[in-house]
Amino acid sequence: MNSAASVAGAAFLAGLEPRADARHPAWLQALRHEAFQWVAEHGFPTAKDEAWKYTRIARILETSFLPAEPGTSQRLSAASVAGLIGNYGGPRLVFVNGYFAAEFSVLEALPPGTQVSPLATRLRADRGLEALFAHAFRTQPQAFTALNAALAEDGALVQIPAHTTFEKPIHLVFLSDPGATPRVAYSRALVRVGAGSRATIVESHVGSGGEVYLSNAVSEVVLGADAALDHYTVQNESTAAFHVALLSVRQAQGSHFAAHSFALGAALARQEVRVVLEGPGAQVALNGLYLPRGEQHLDNQTTIEHLAPRCTSRELYKGVIDDRGHGVFDGRIIVRPGAMKTDASQTNKNLLMSTLAQVNTQPRLEIFADDVKCAHGAAVGQLDEQAIFYLRSRGIPLAAAQSLLTFAFVSEMLELIHLEPLRAHVERLVAAQLRGLEVSA
Repeated sequence: MNSAASVAGAAFLAGLEPRADARHPAWLQALRHEAFQWVAEHGFPTAKDEAWKYTRIARILETSFLPAEPGTSQRLSAASVAGLIGNYGGPRLVFVNGYFAAEFSVLEALPPGTQVSPLATRLRADRGLEALFAHAFRTQPQAFTALNAALAEDGALVQIPAHTTFEKPIHLVFLSDPGATPRVAYSRALVRVGAGSRATIVESHVGSGGEVYLSNAVSEVVLGADAALDHYTVQNESTAAFHVALLSVRQAQGSHFAAHSFALGAALARQEVRVVLEGPGAQVALNGLYLPRGEQHLDNQTTIEHLAPRCTSRELYKGVIDDRGHGVFDGRIIVRPGAMKTDASQTNKNLLMSTLAQVNTQPRLEIFADDVKCAHGAAVGQLDEQAIFYLRSRGIPLAAAQSLLTFAFVSEMLELIHLEPLRAHVERLVAAQLRGLEVSA
């Protein structure tokens, strides 16, 4: 980092050191110290870092955040929480400012051997979680992932045994409600899906009001052979908040993973997805929709790494950028030596709704194997003037015509949501985001 960034980073870290807790096992205490020291020594990313060149984090580092504390606000009620997150009919774990909130959670009977529980007590008792908890930091360390490893106190643990079909969706809710003082919360989810099992997980990252806070989230997913997981992420943080998240996925032979990301809220948000196809025949689909408006900055970073032969990856991200909003898509597909018969495609499409809207798109292929089929592409444009003229000639007002065409553009992503109650909830959020949309001349 340059000197100014170093000073800002050091000031940001002041007061955020890991708390001593005798209940933590030795491995966790050592990991927390190691991760925090890594940040102190290496600092935070700058524009010189390729993966961060379009996202400036100075606004985060210049904000004096205090660590979030356990305990829920009196402003929250079961009704207000339900309005923010929806109800999808299965077990639900709610975390407020990074800590489990039993009063808003729904814990019901589970199939034998299945765990859907808060992480804090399990970390103290189960040494087998060490490799999973430390994986993201140990394999590809960066400042925010390291801070999560150092400072996360709680989170969600989902473990599904082999050959189990979990019919109902598992809903993990990370709600920020800091009050007037800017706070930072660390969300963590650890998910293991056993061989041949099937499940659906919904992650909601939400905030109330226009409060300033930082949500730093890490989710680790491991799929056994022939397992299948549908994973949905709905990011609807406060429009004054910051959100930095990582979804790290490892897939064994024949497994299927589908991720659907919807980025609506936050002043600045960065969602990183890393998928490693470790076993032959694994399949992954990454889908994303981002809708920055006002002064919002929404950054999407994806990496799909093909390590094994005969794996398939599909990726489709769409953005609608309005006002002075800024959208980013940076996607990498890496085909390693030996990953023969890889079949990969990557597409990013963007609509610019005003003359001041910006998007940076960078789809990339890195191929180190023969006998592969790979394609990638990106498009940036505006609404079709002929289509607008056609609708207006049928008596439809300009604003309504623009909204119709824009919603048609995003509807492809909404139709990929197989969970009906979730689709209805996301459609309402998207419609609210697009309401009153008008193209600047």
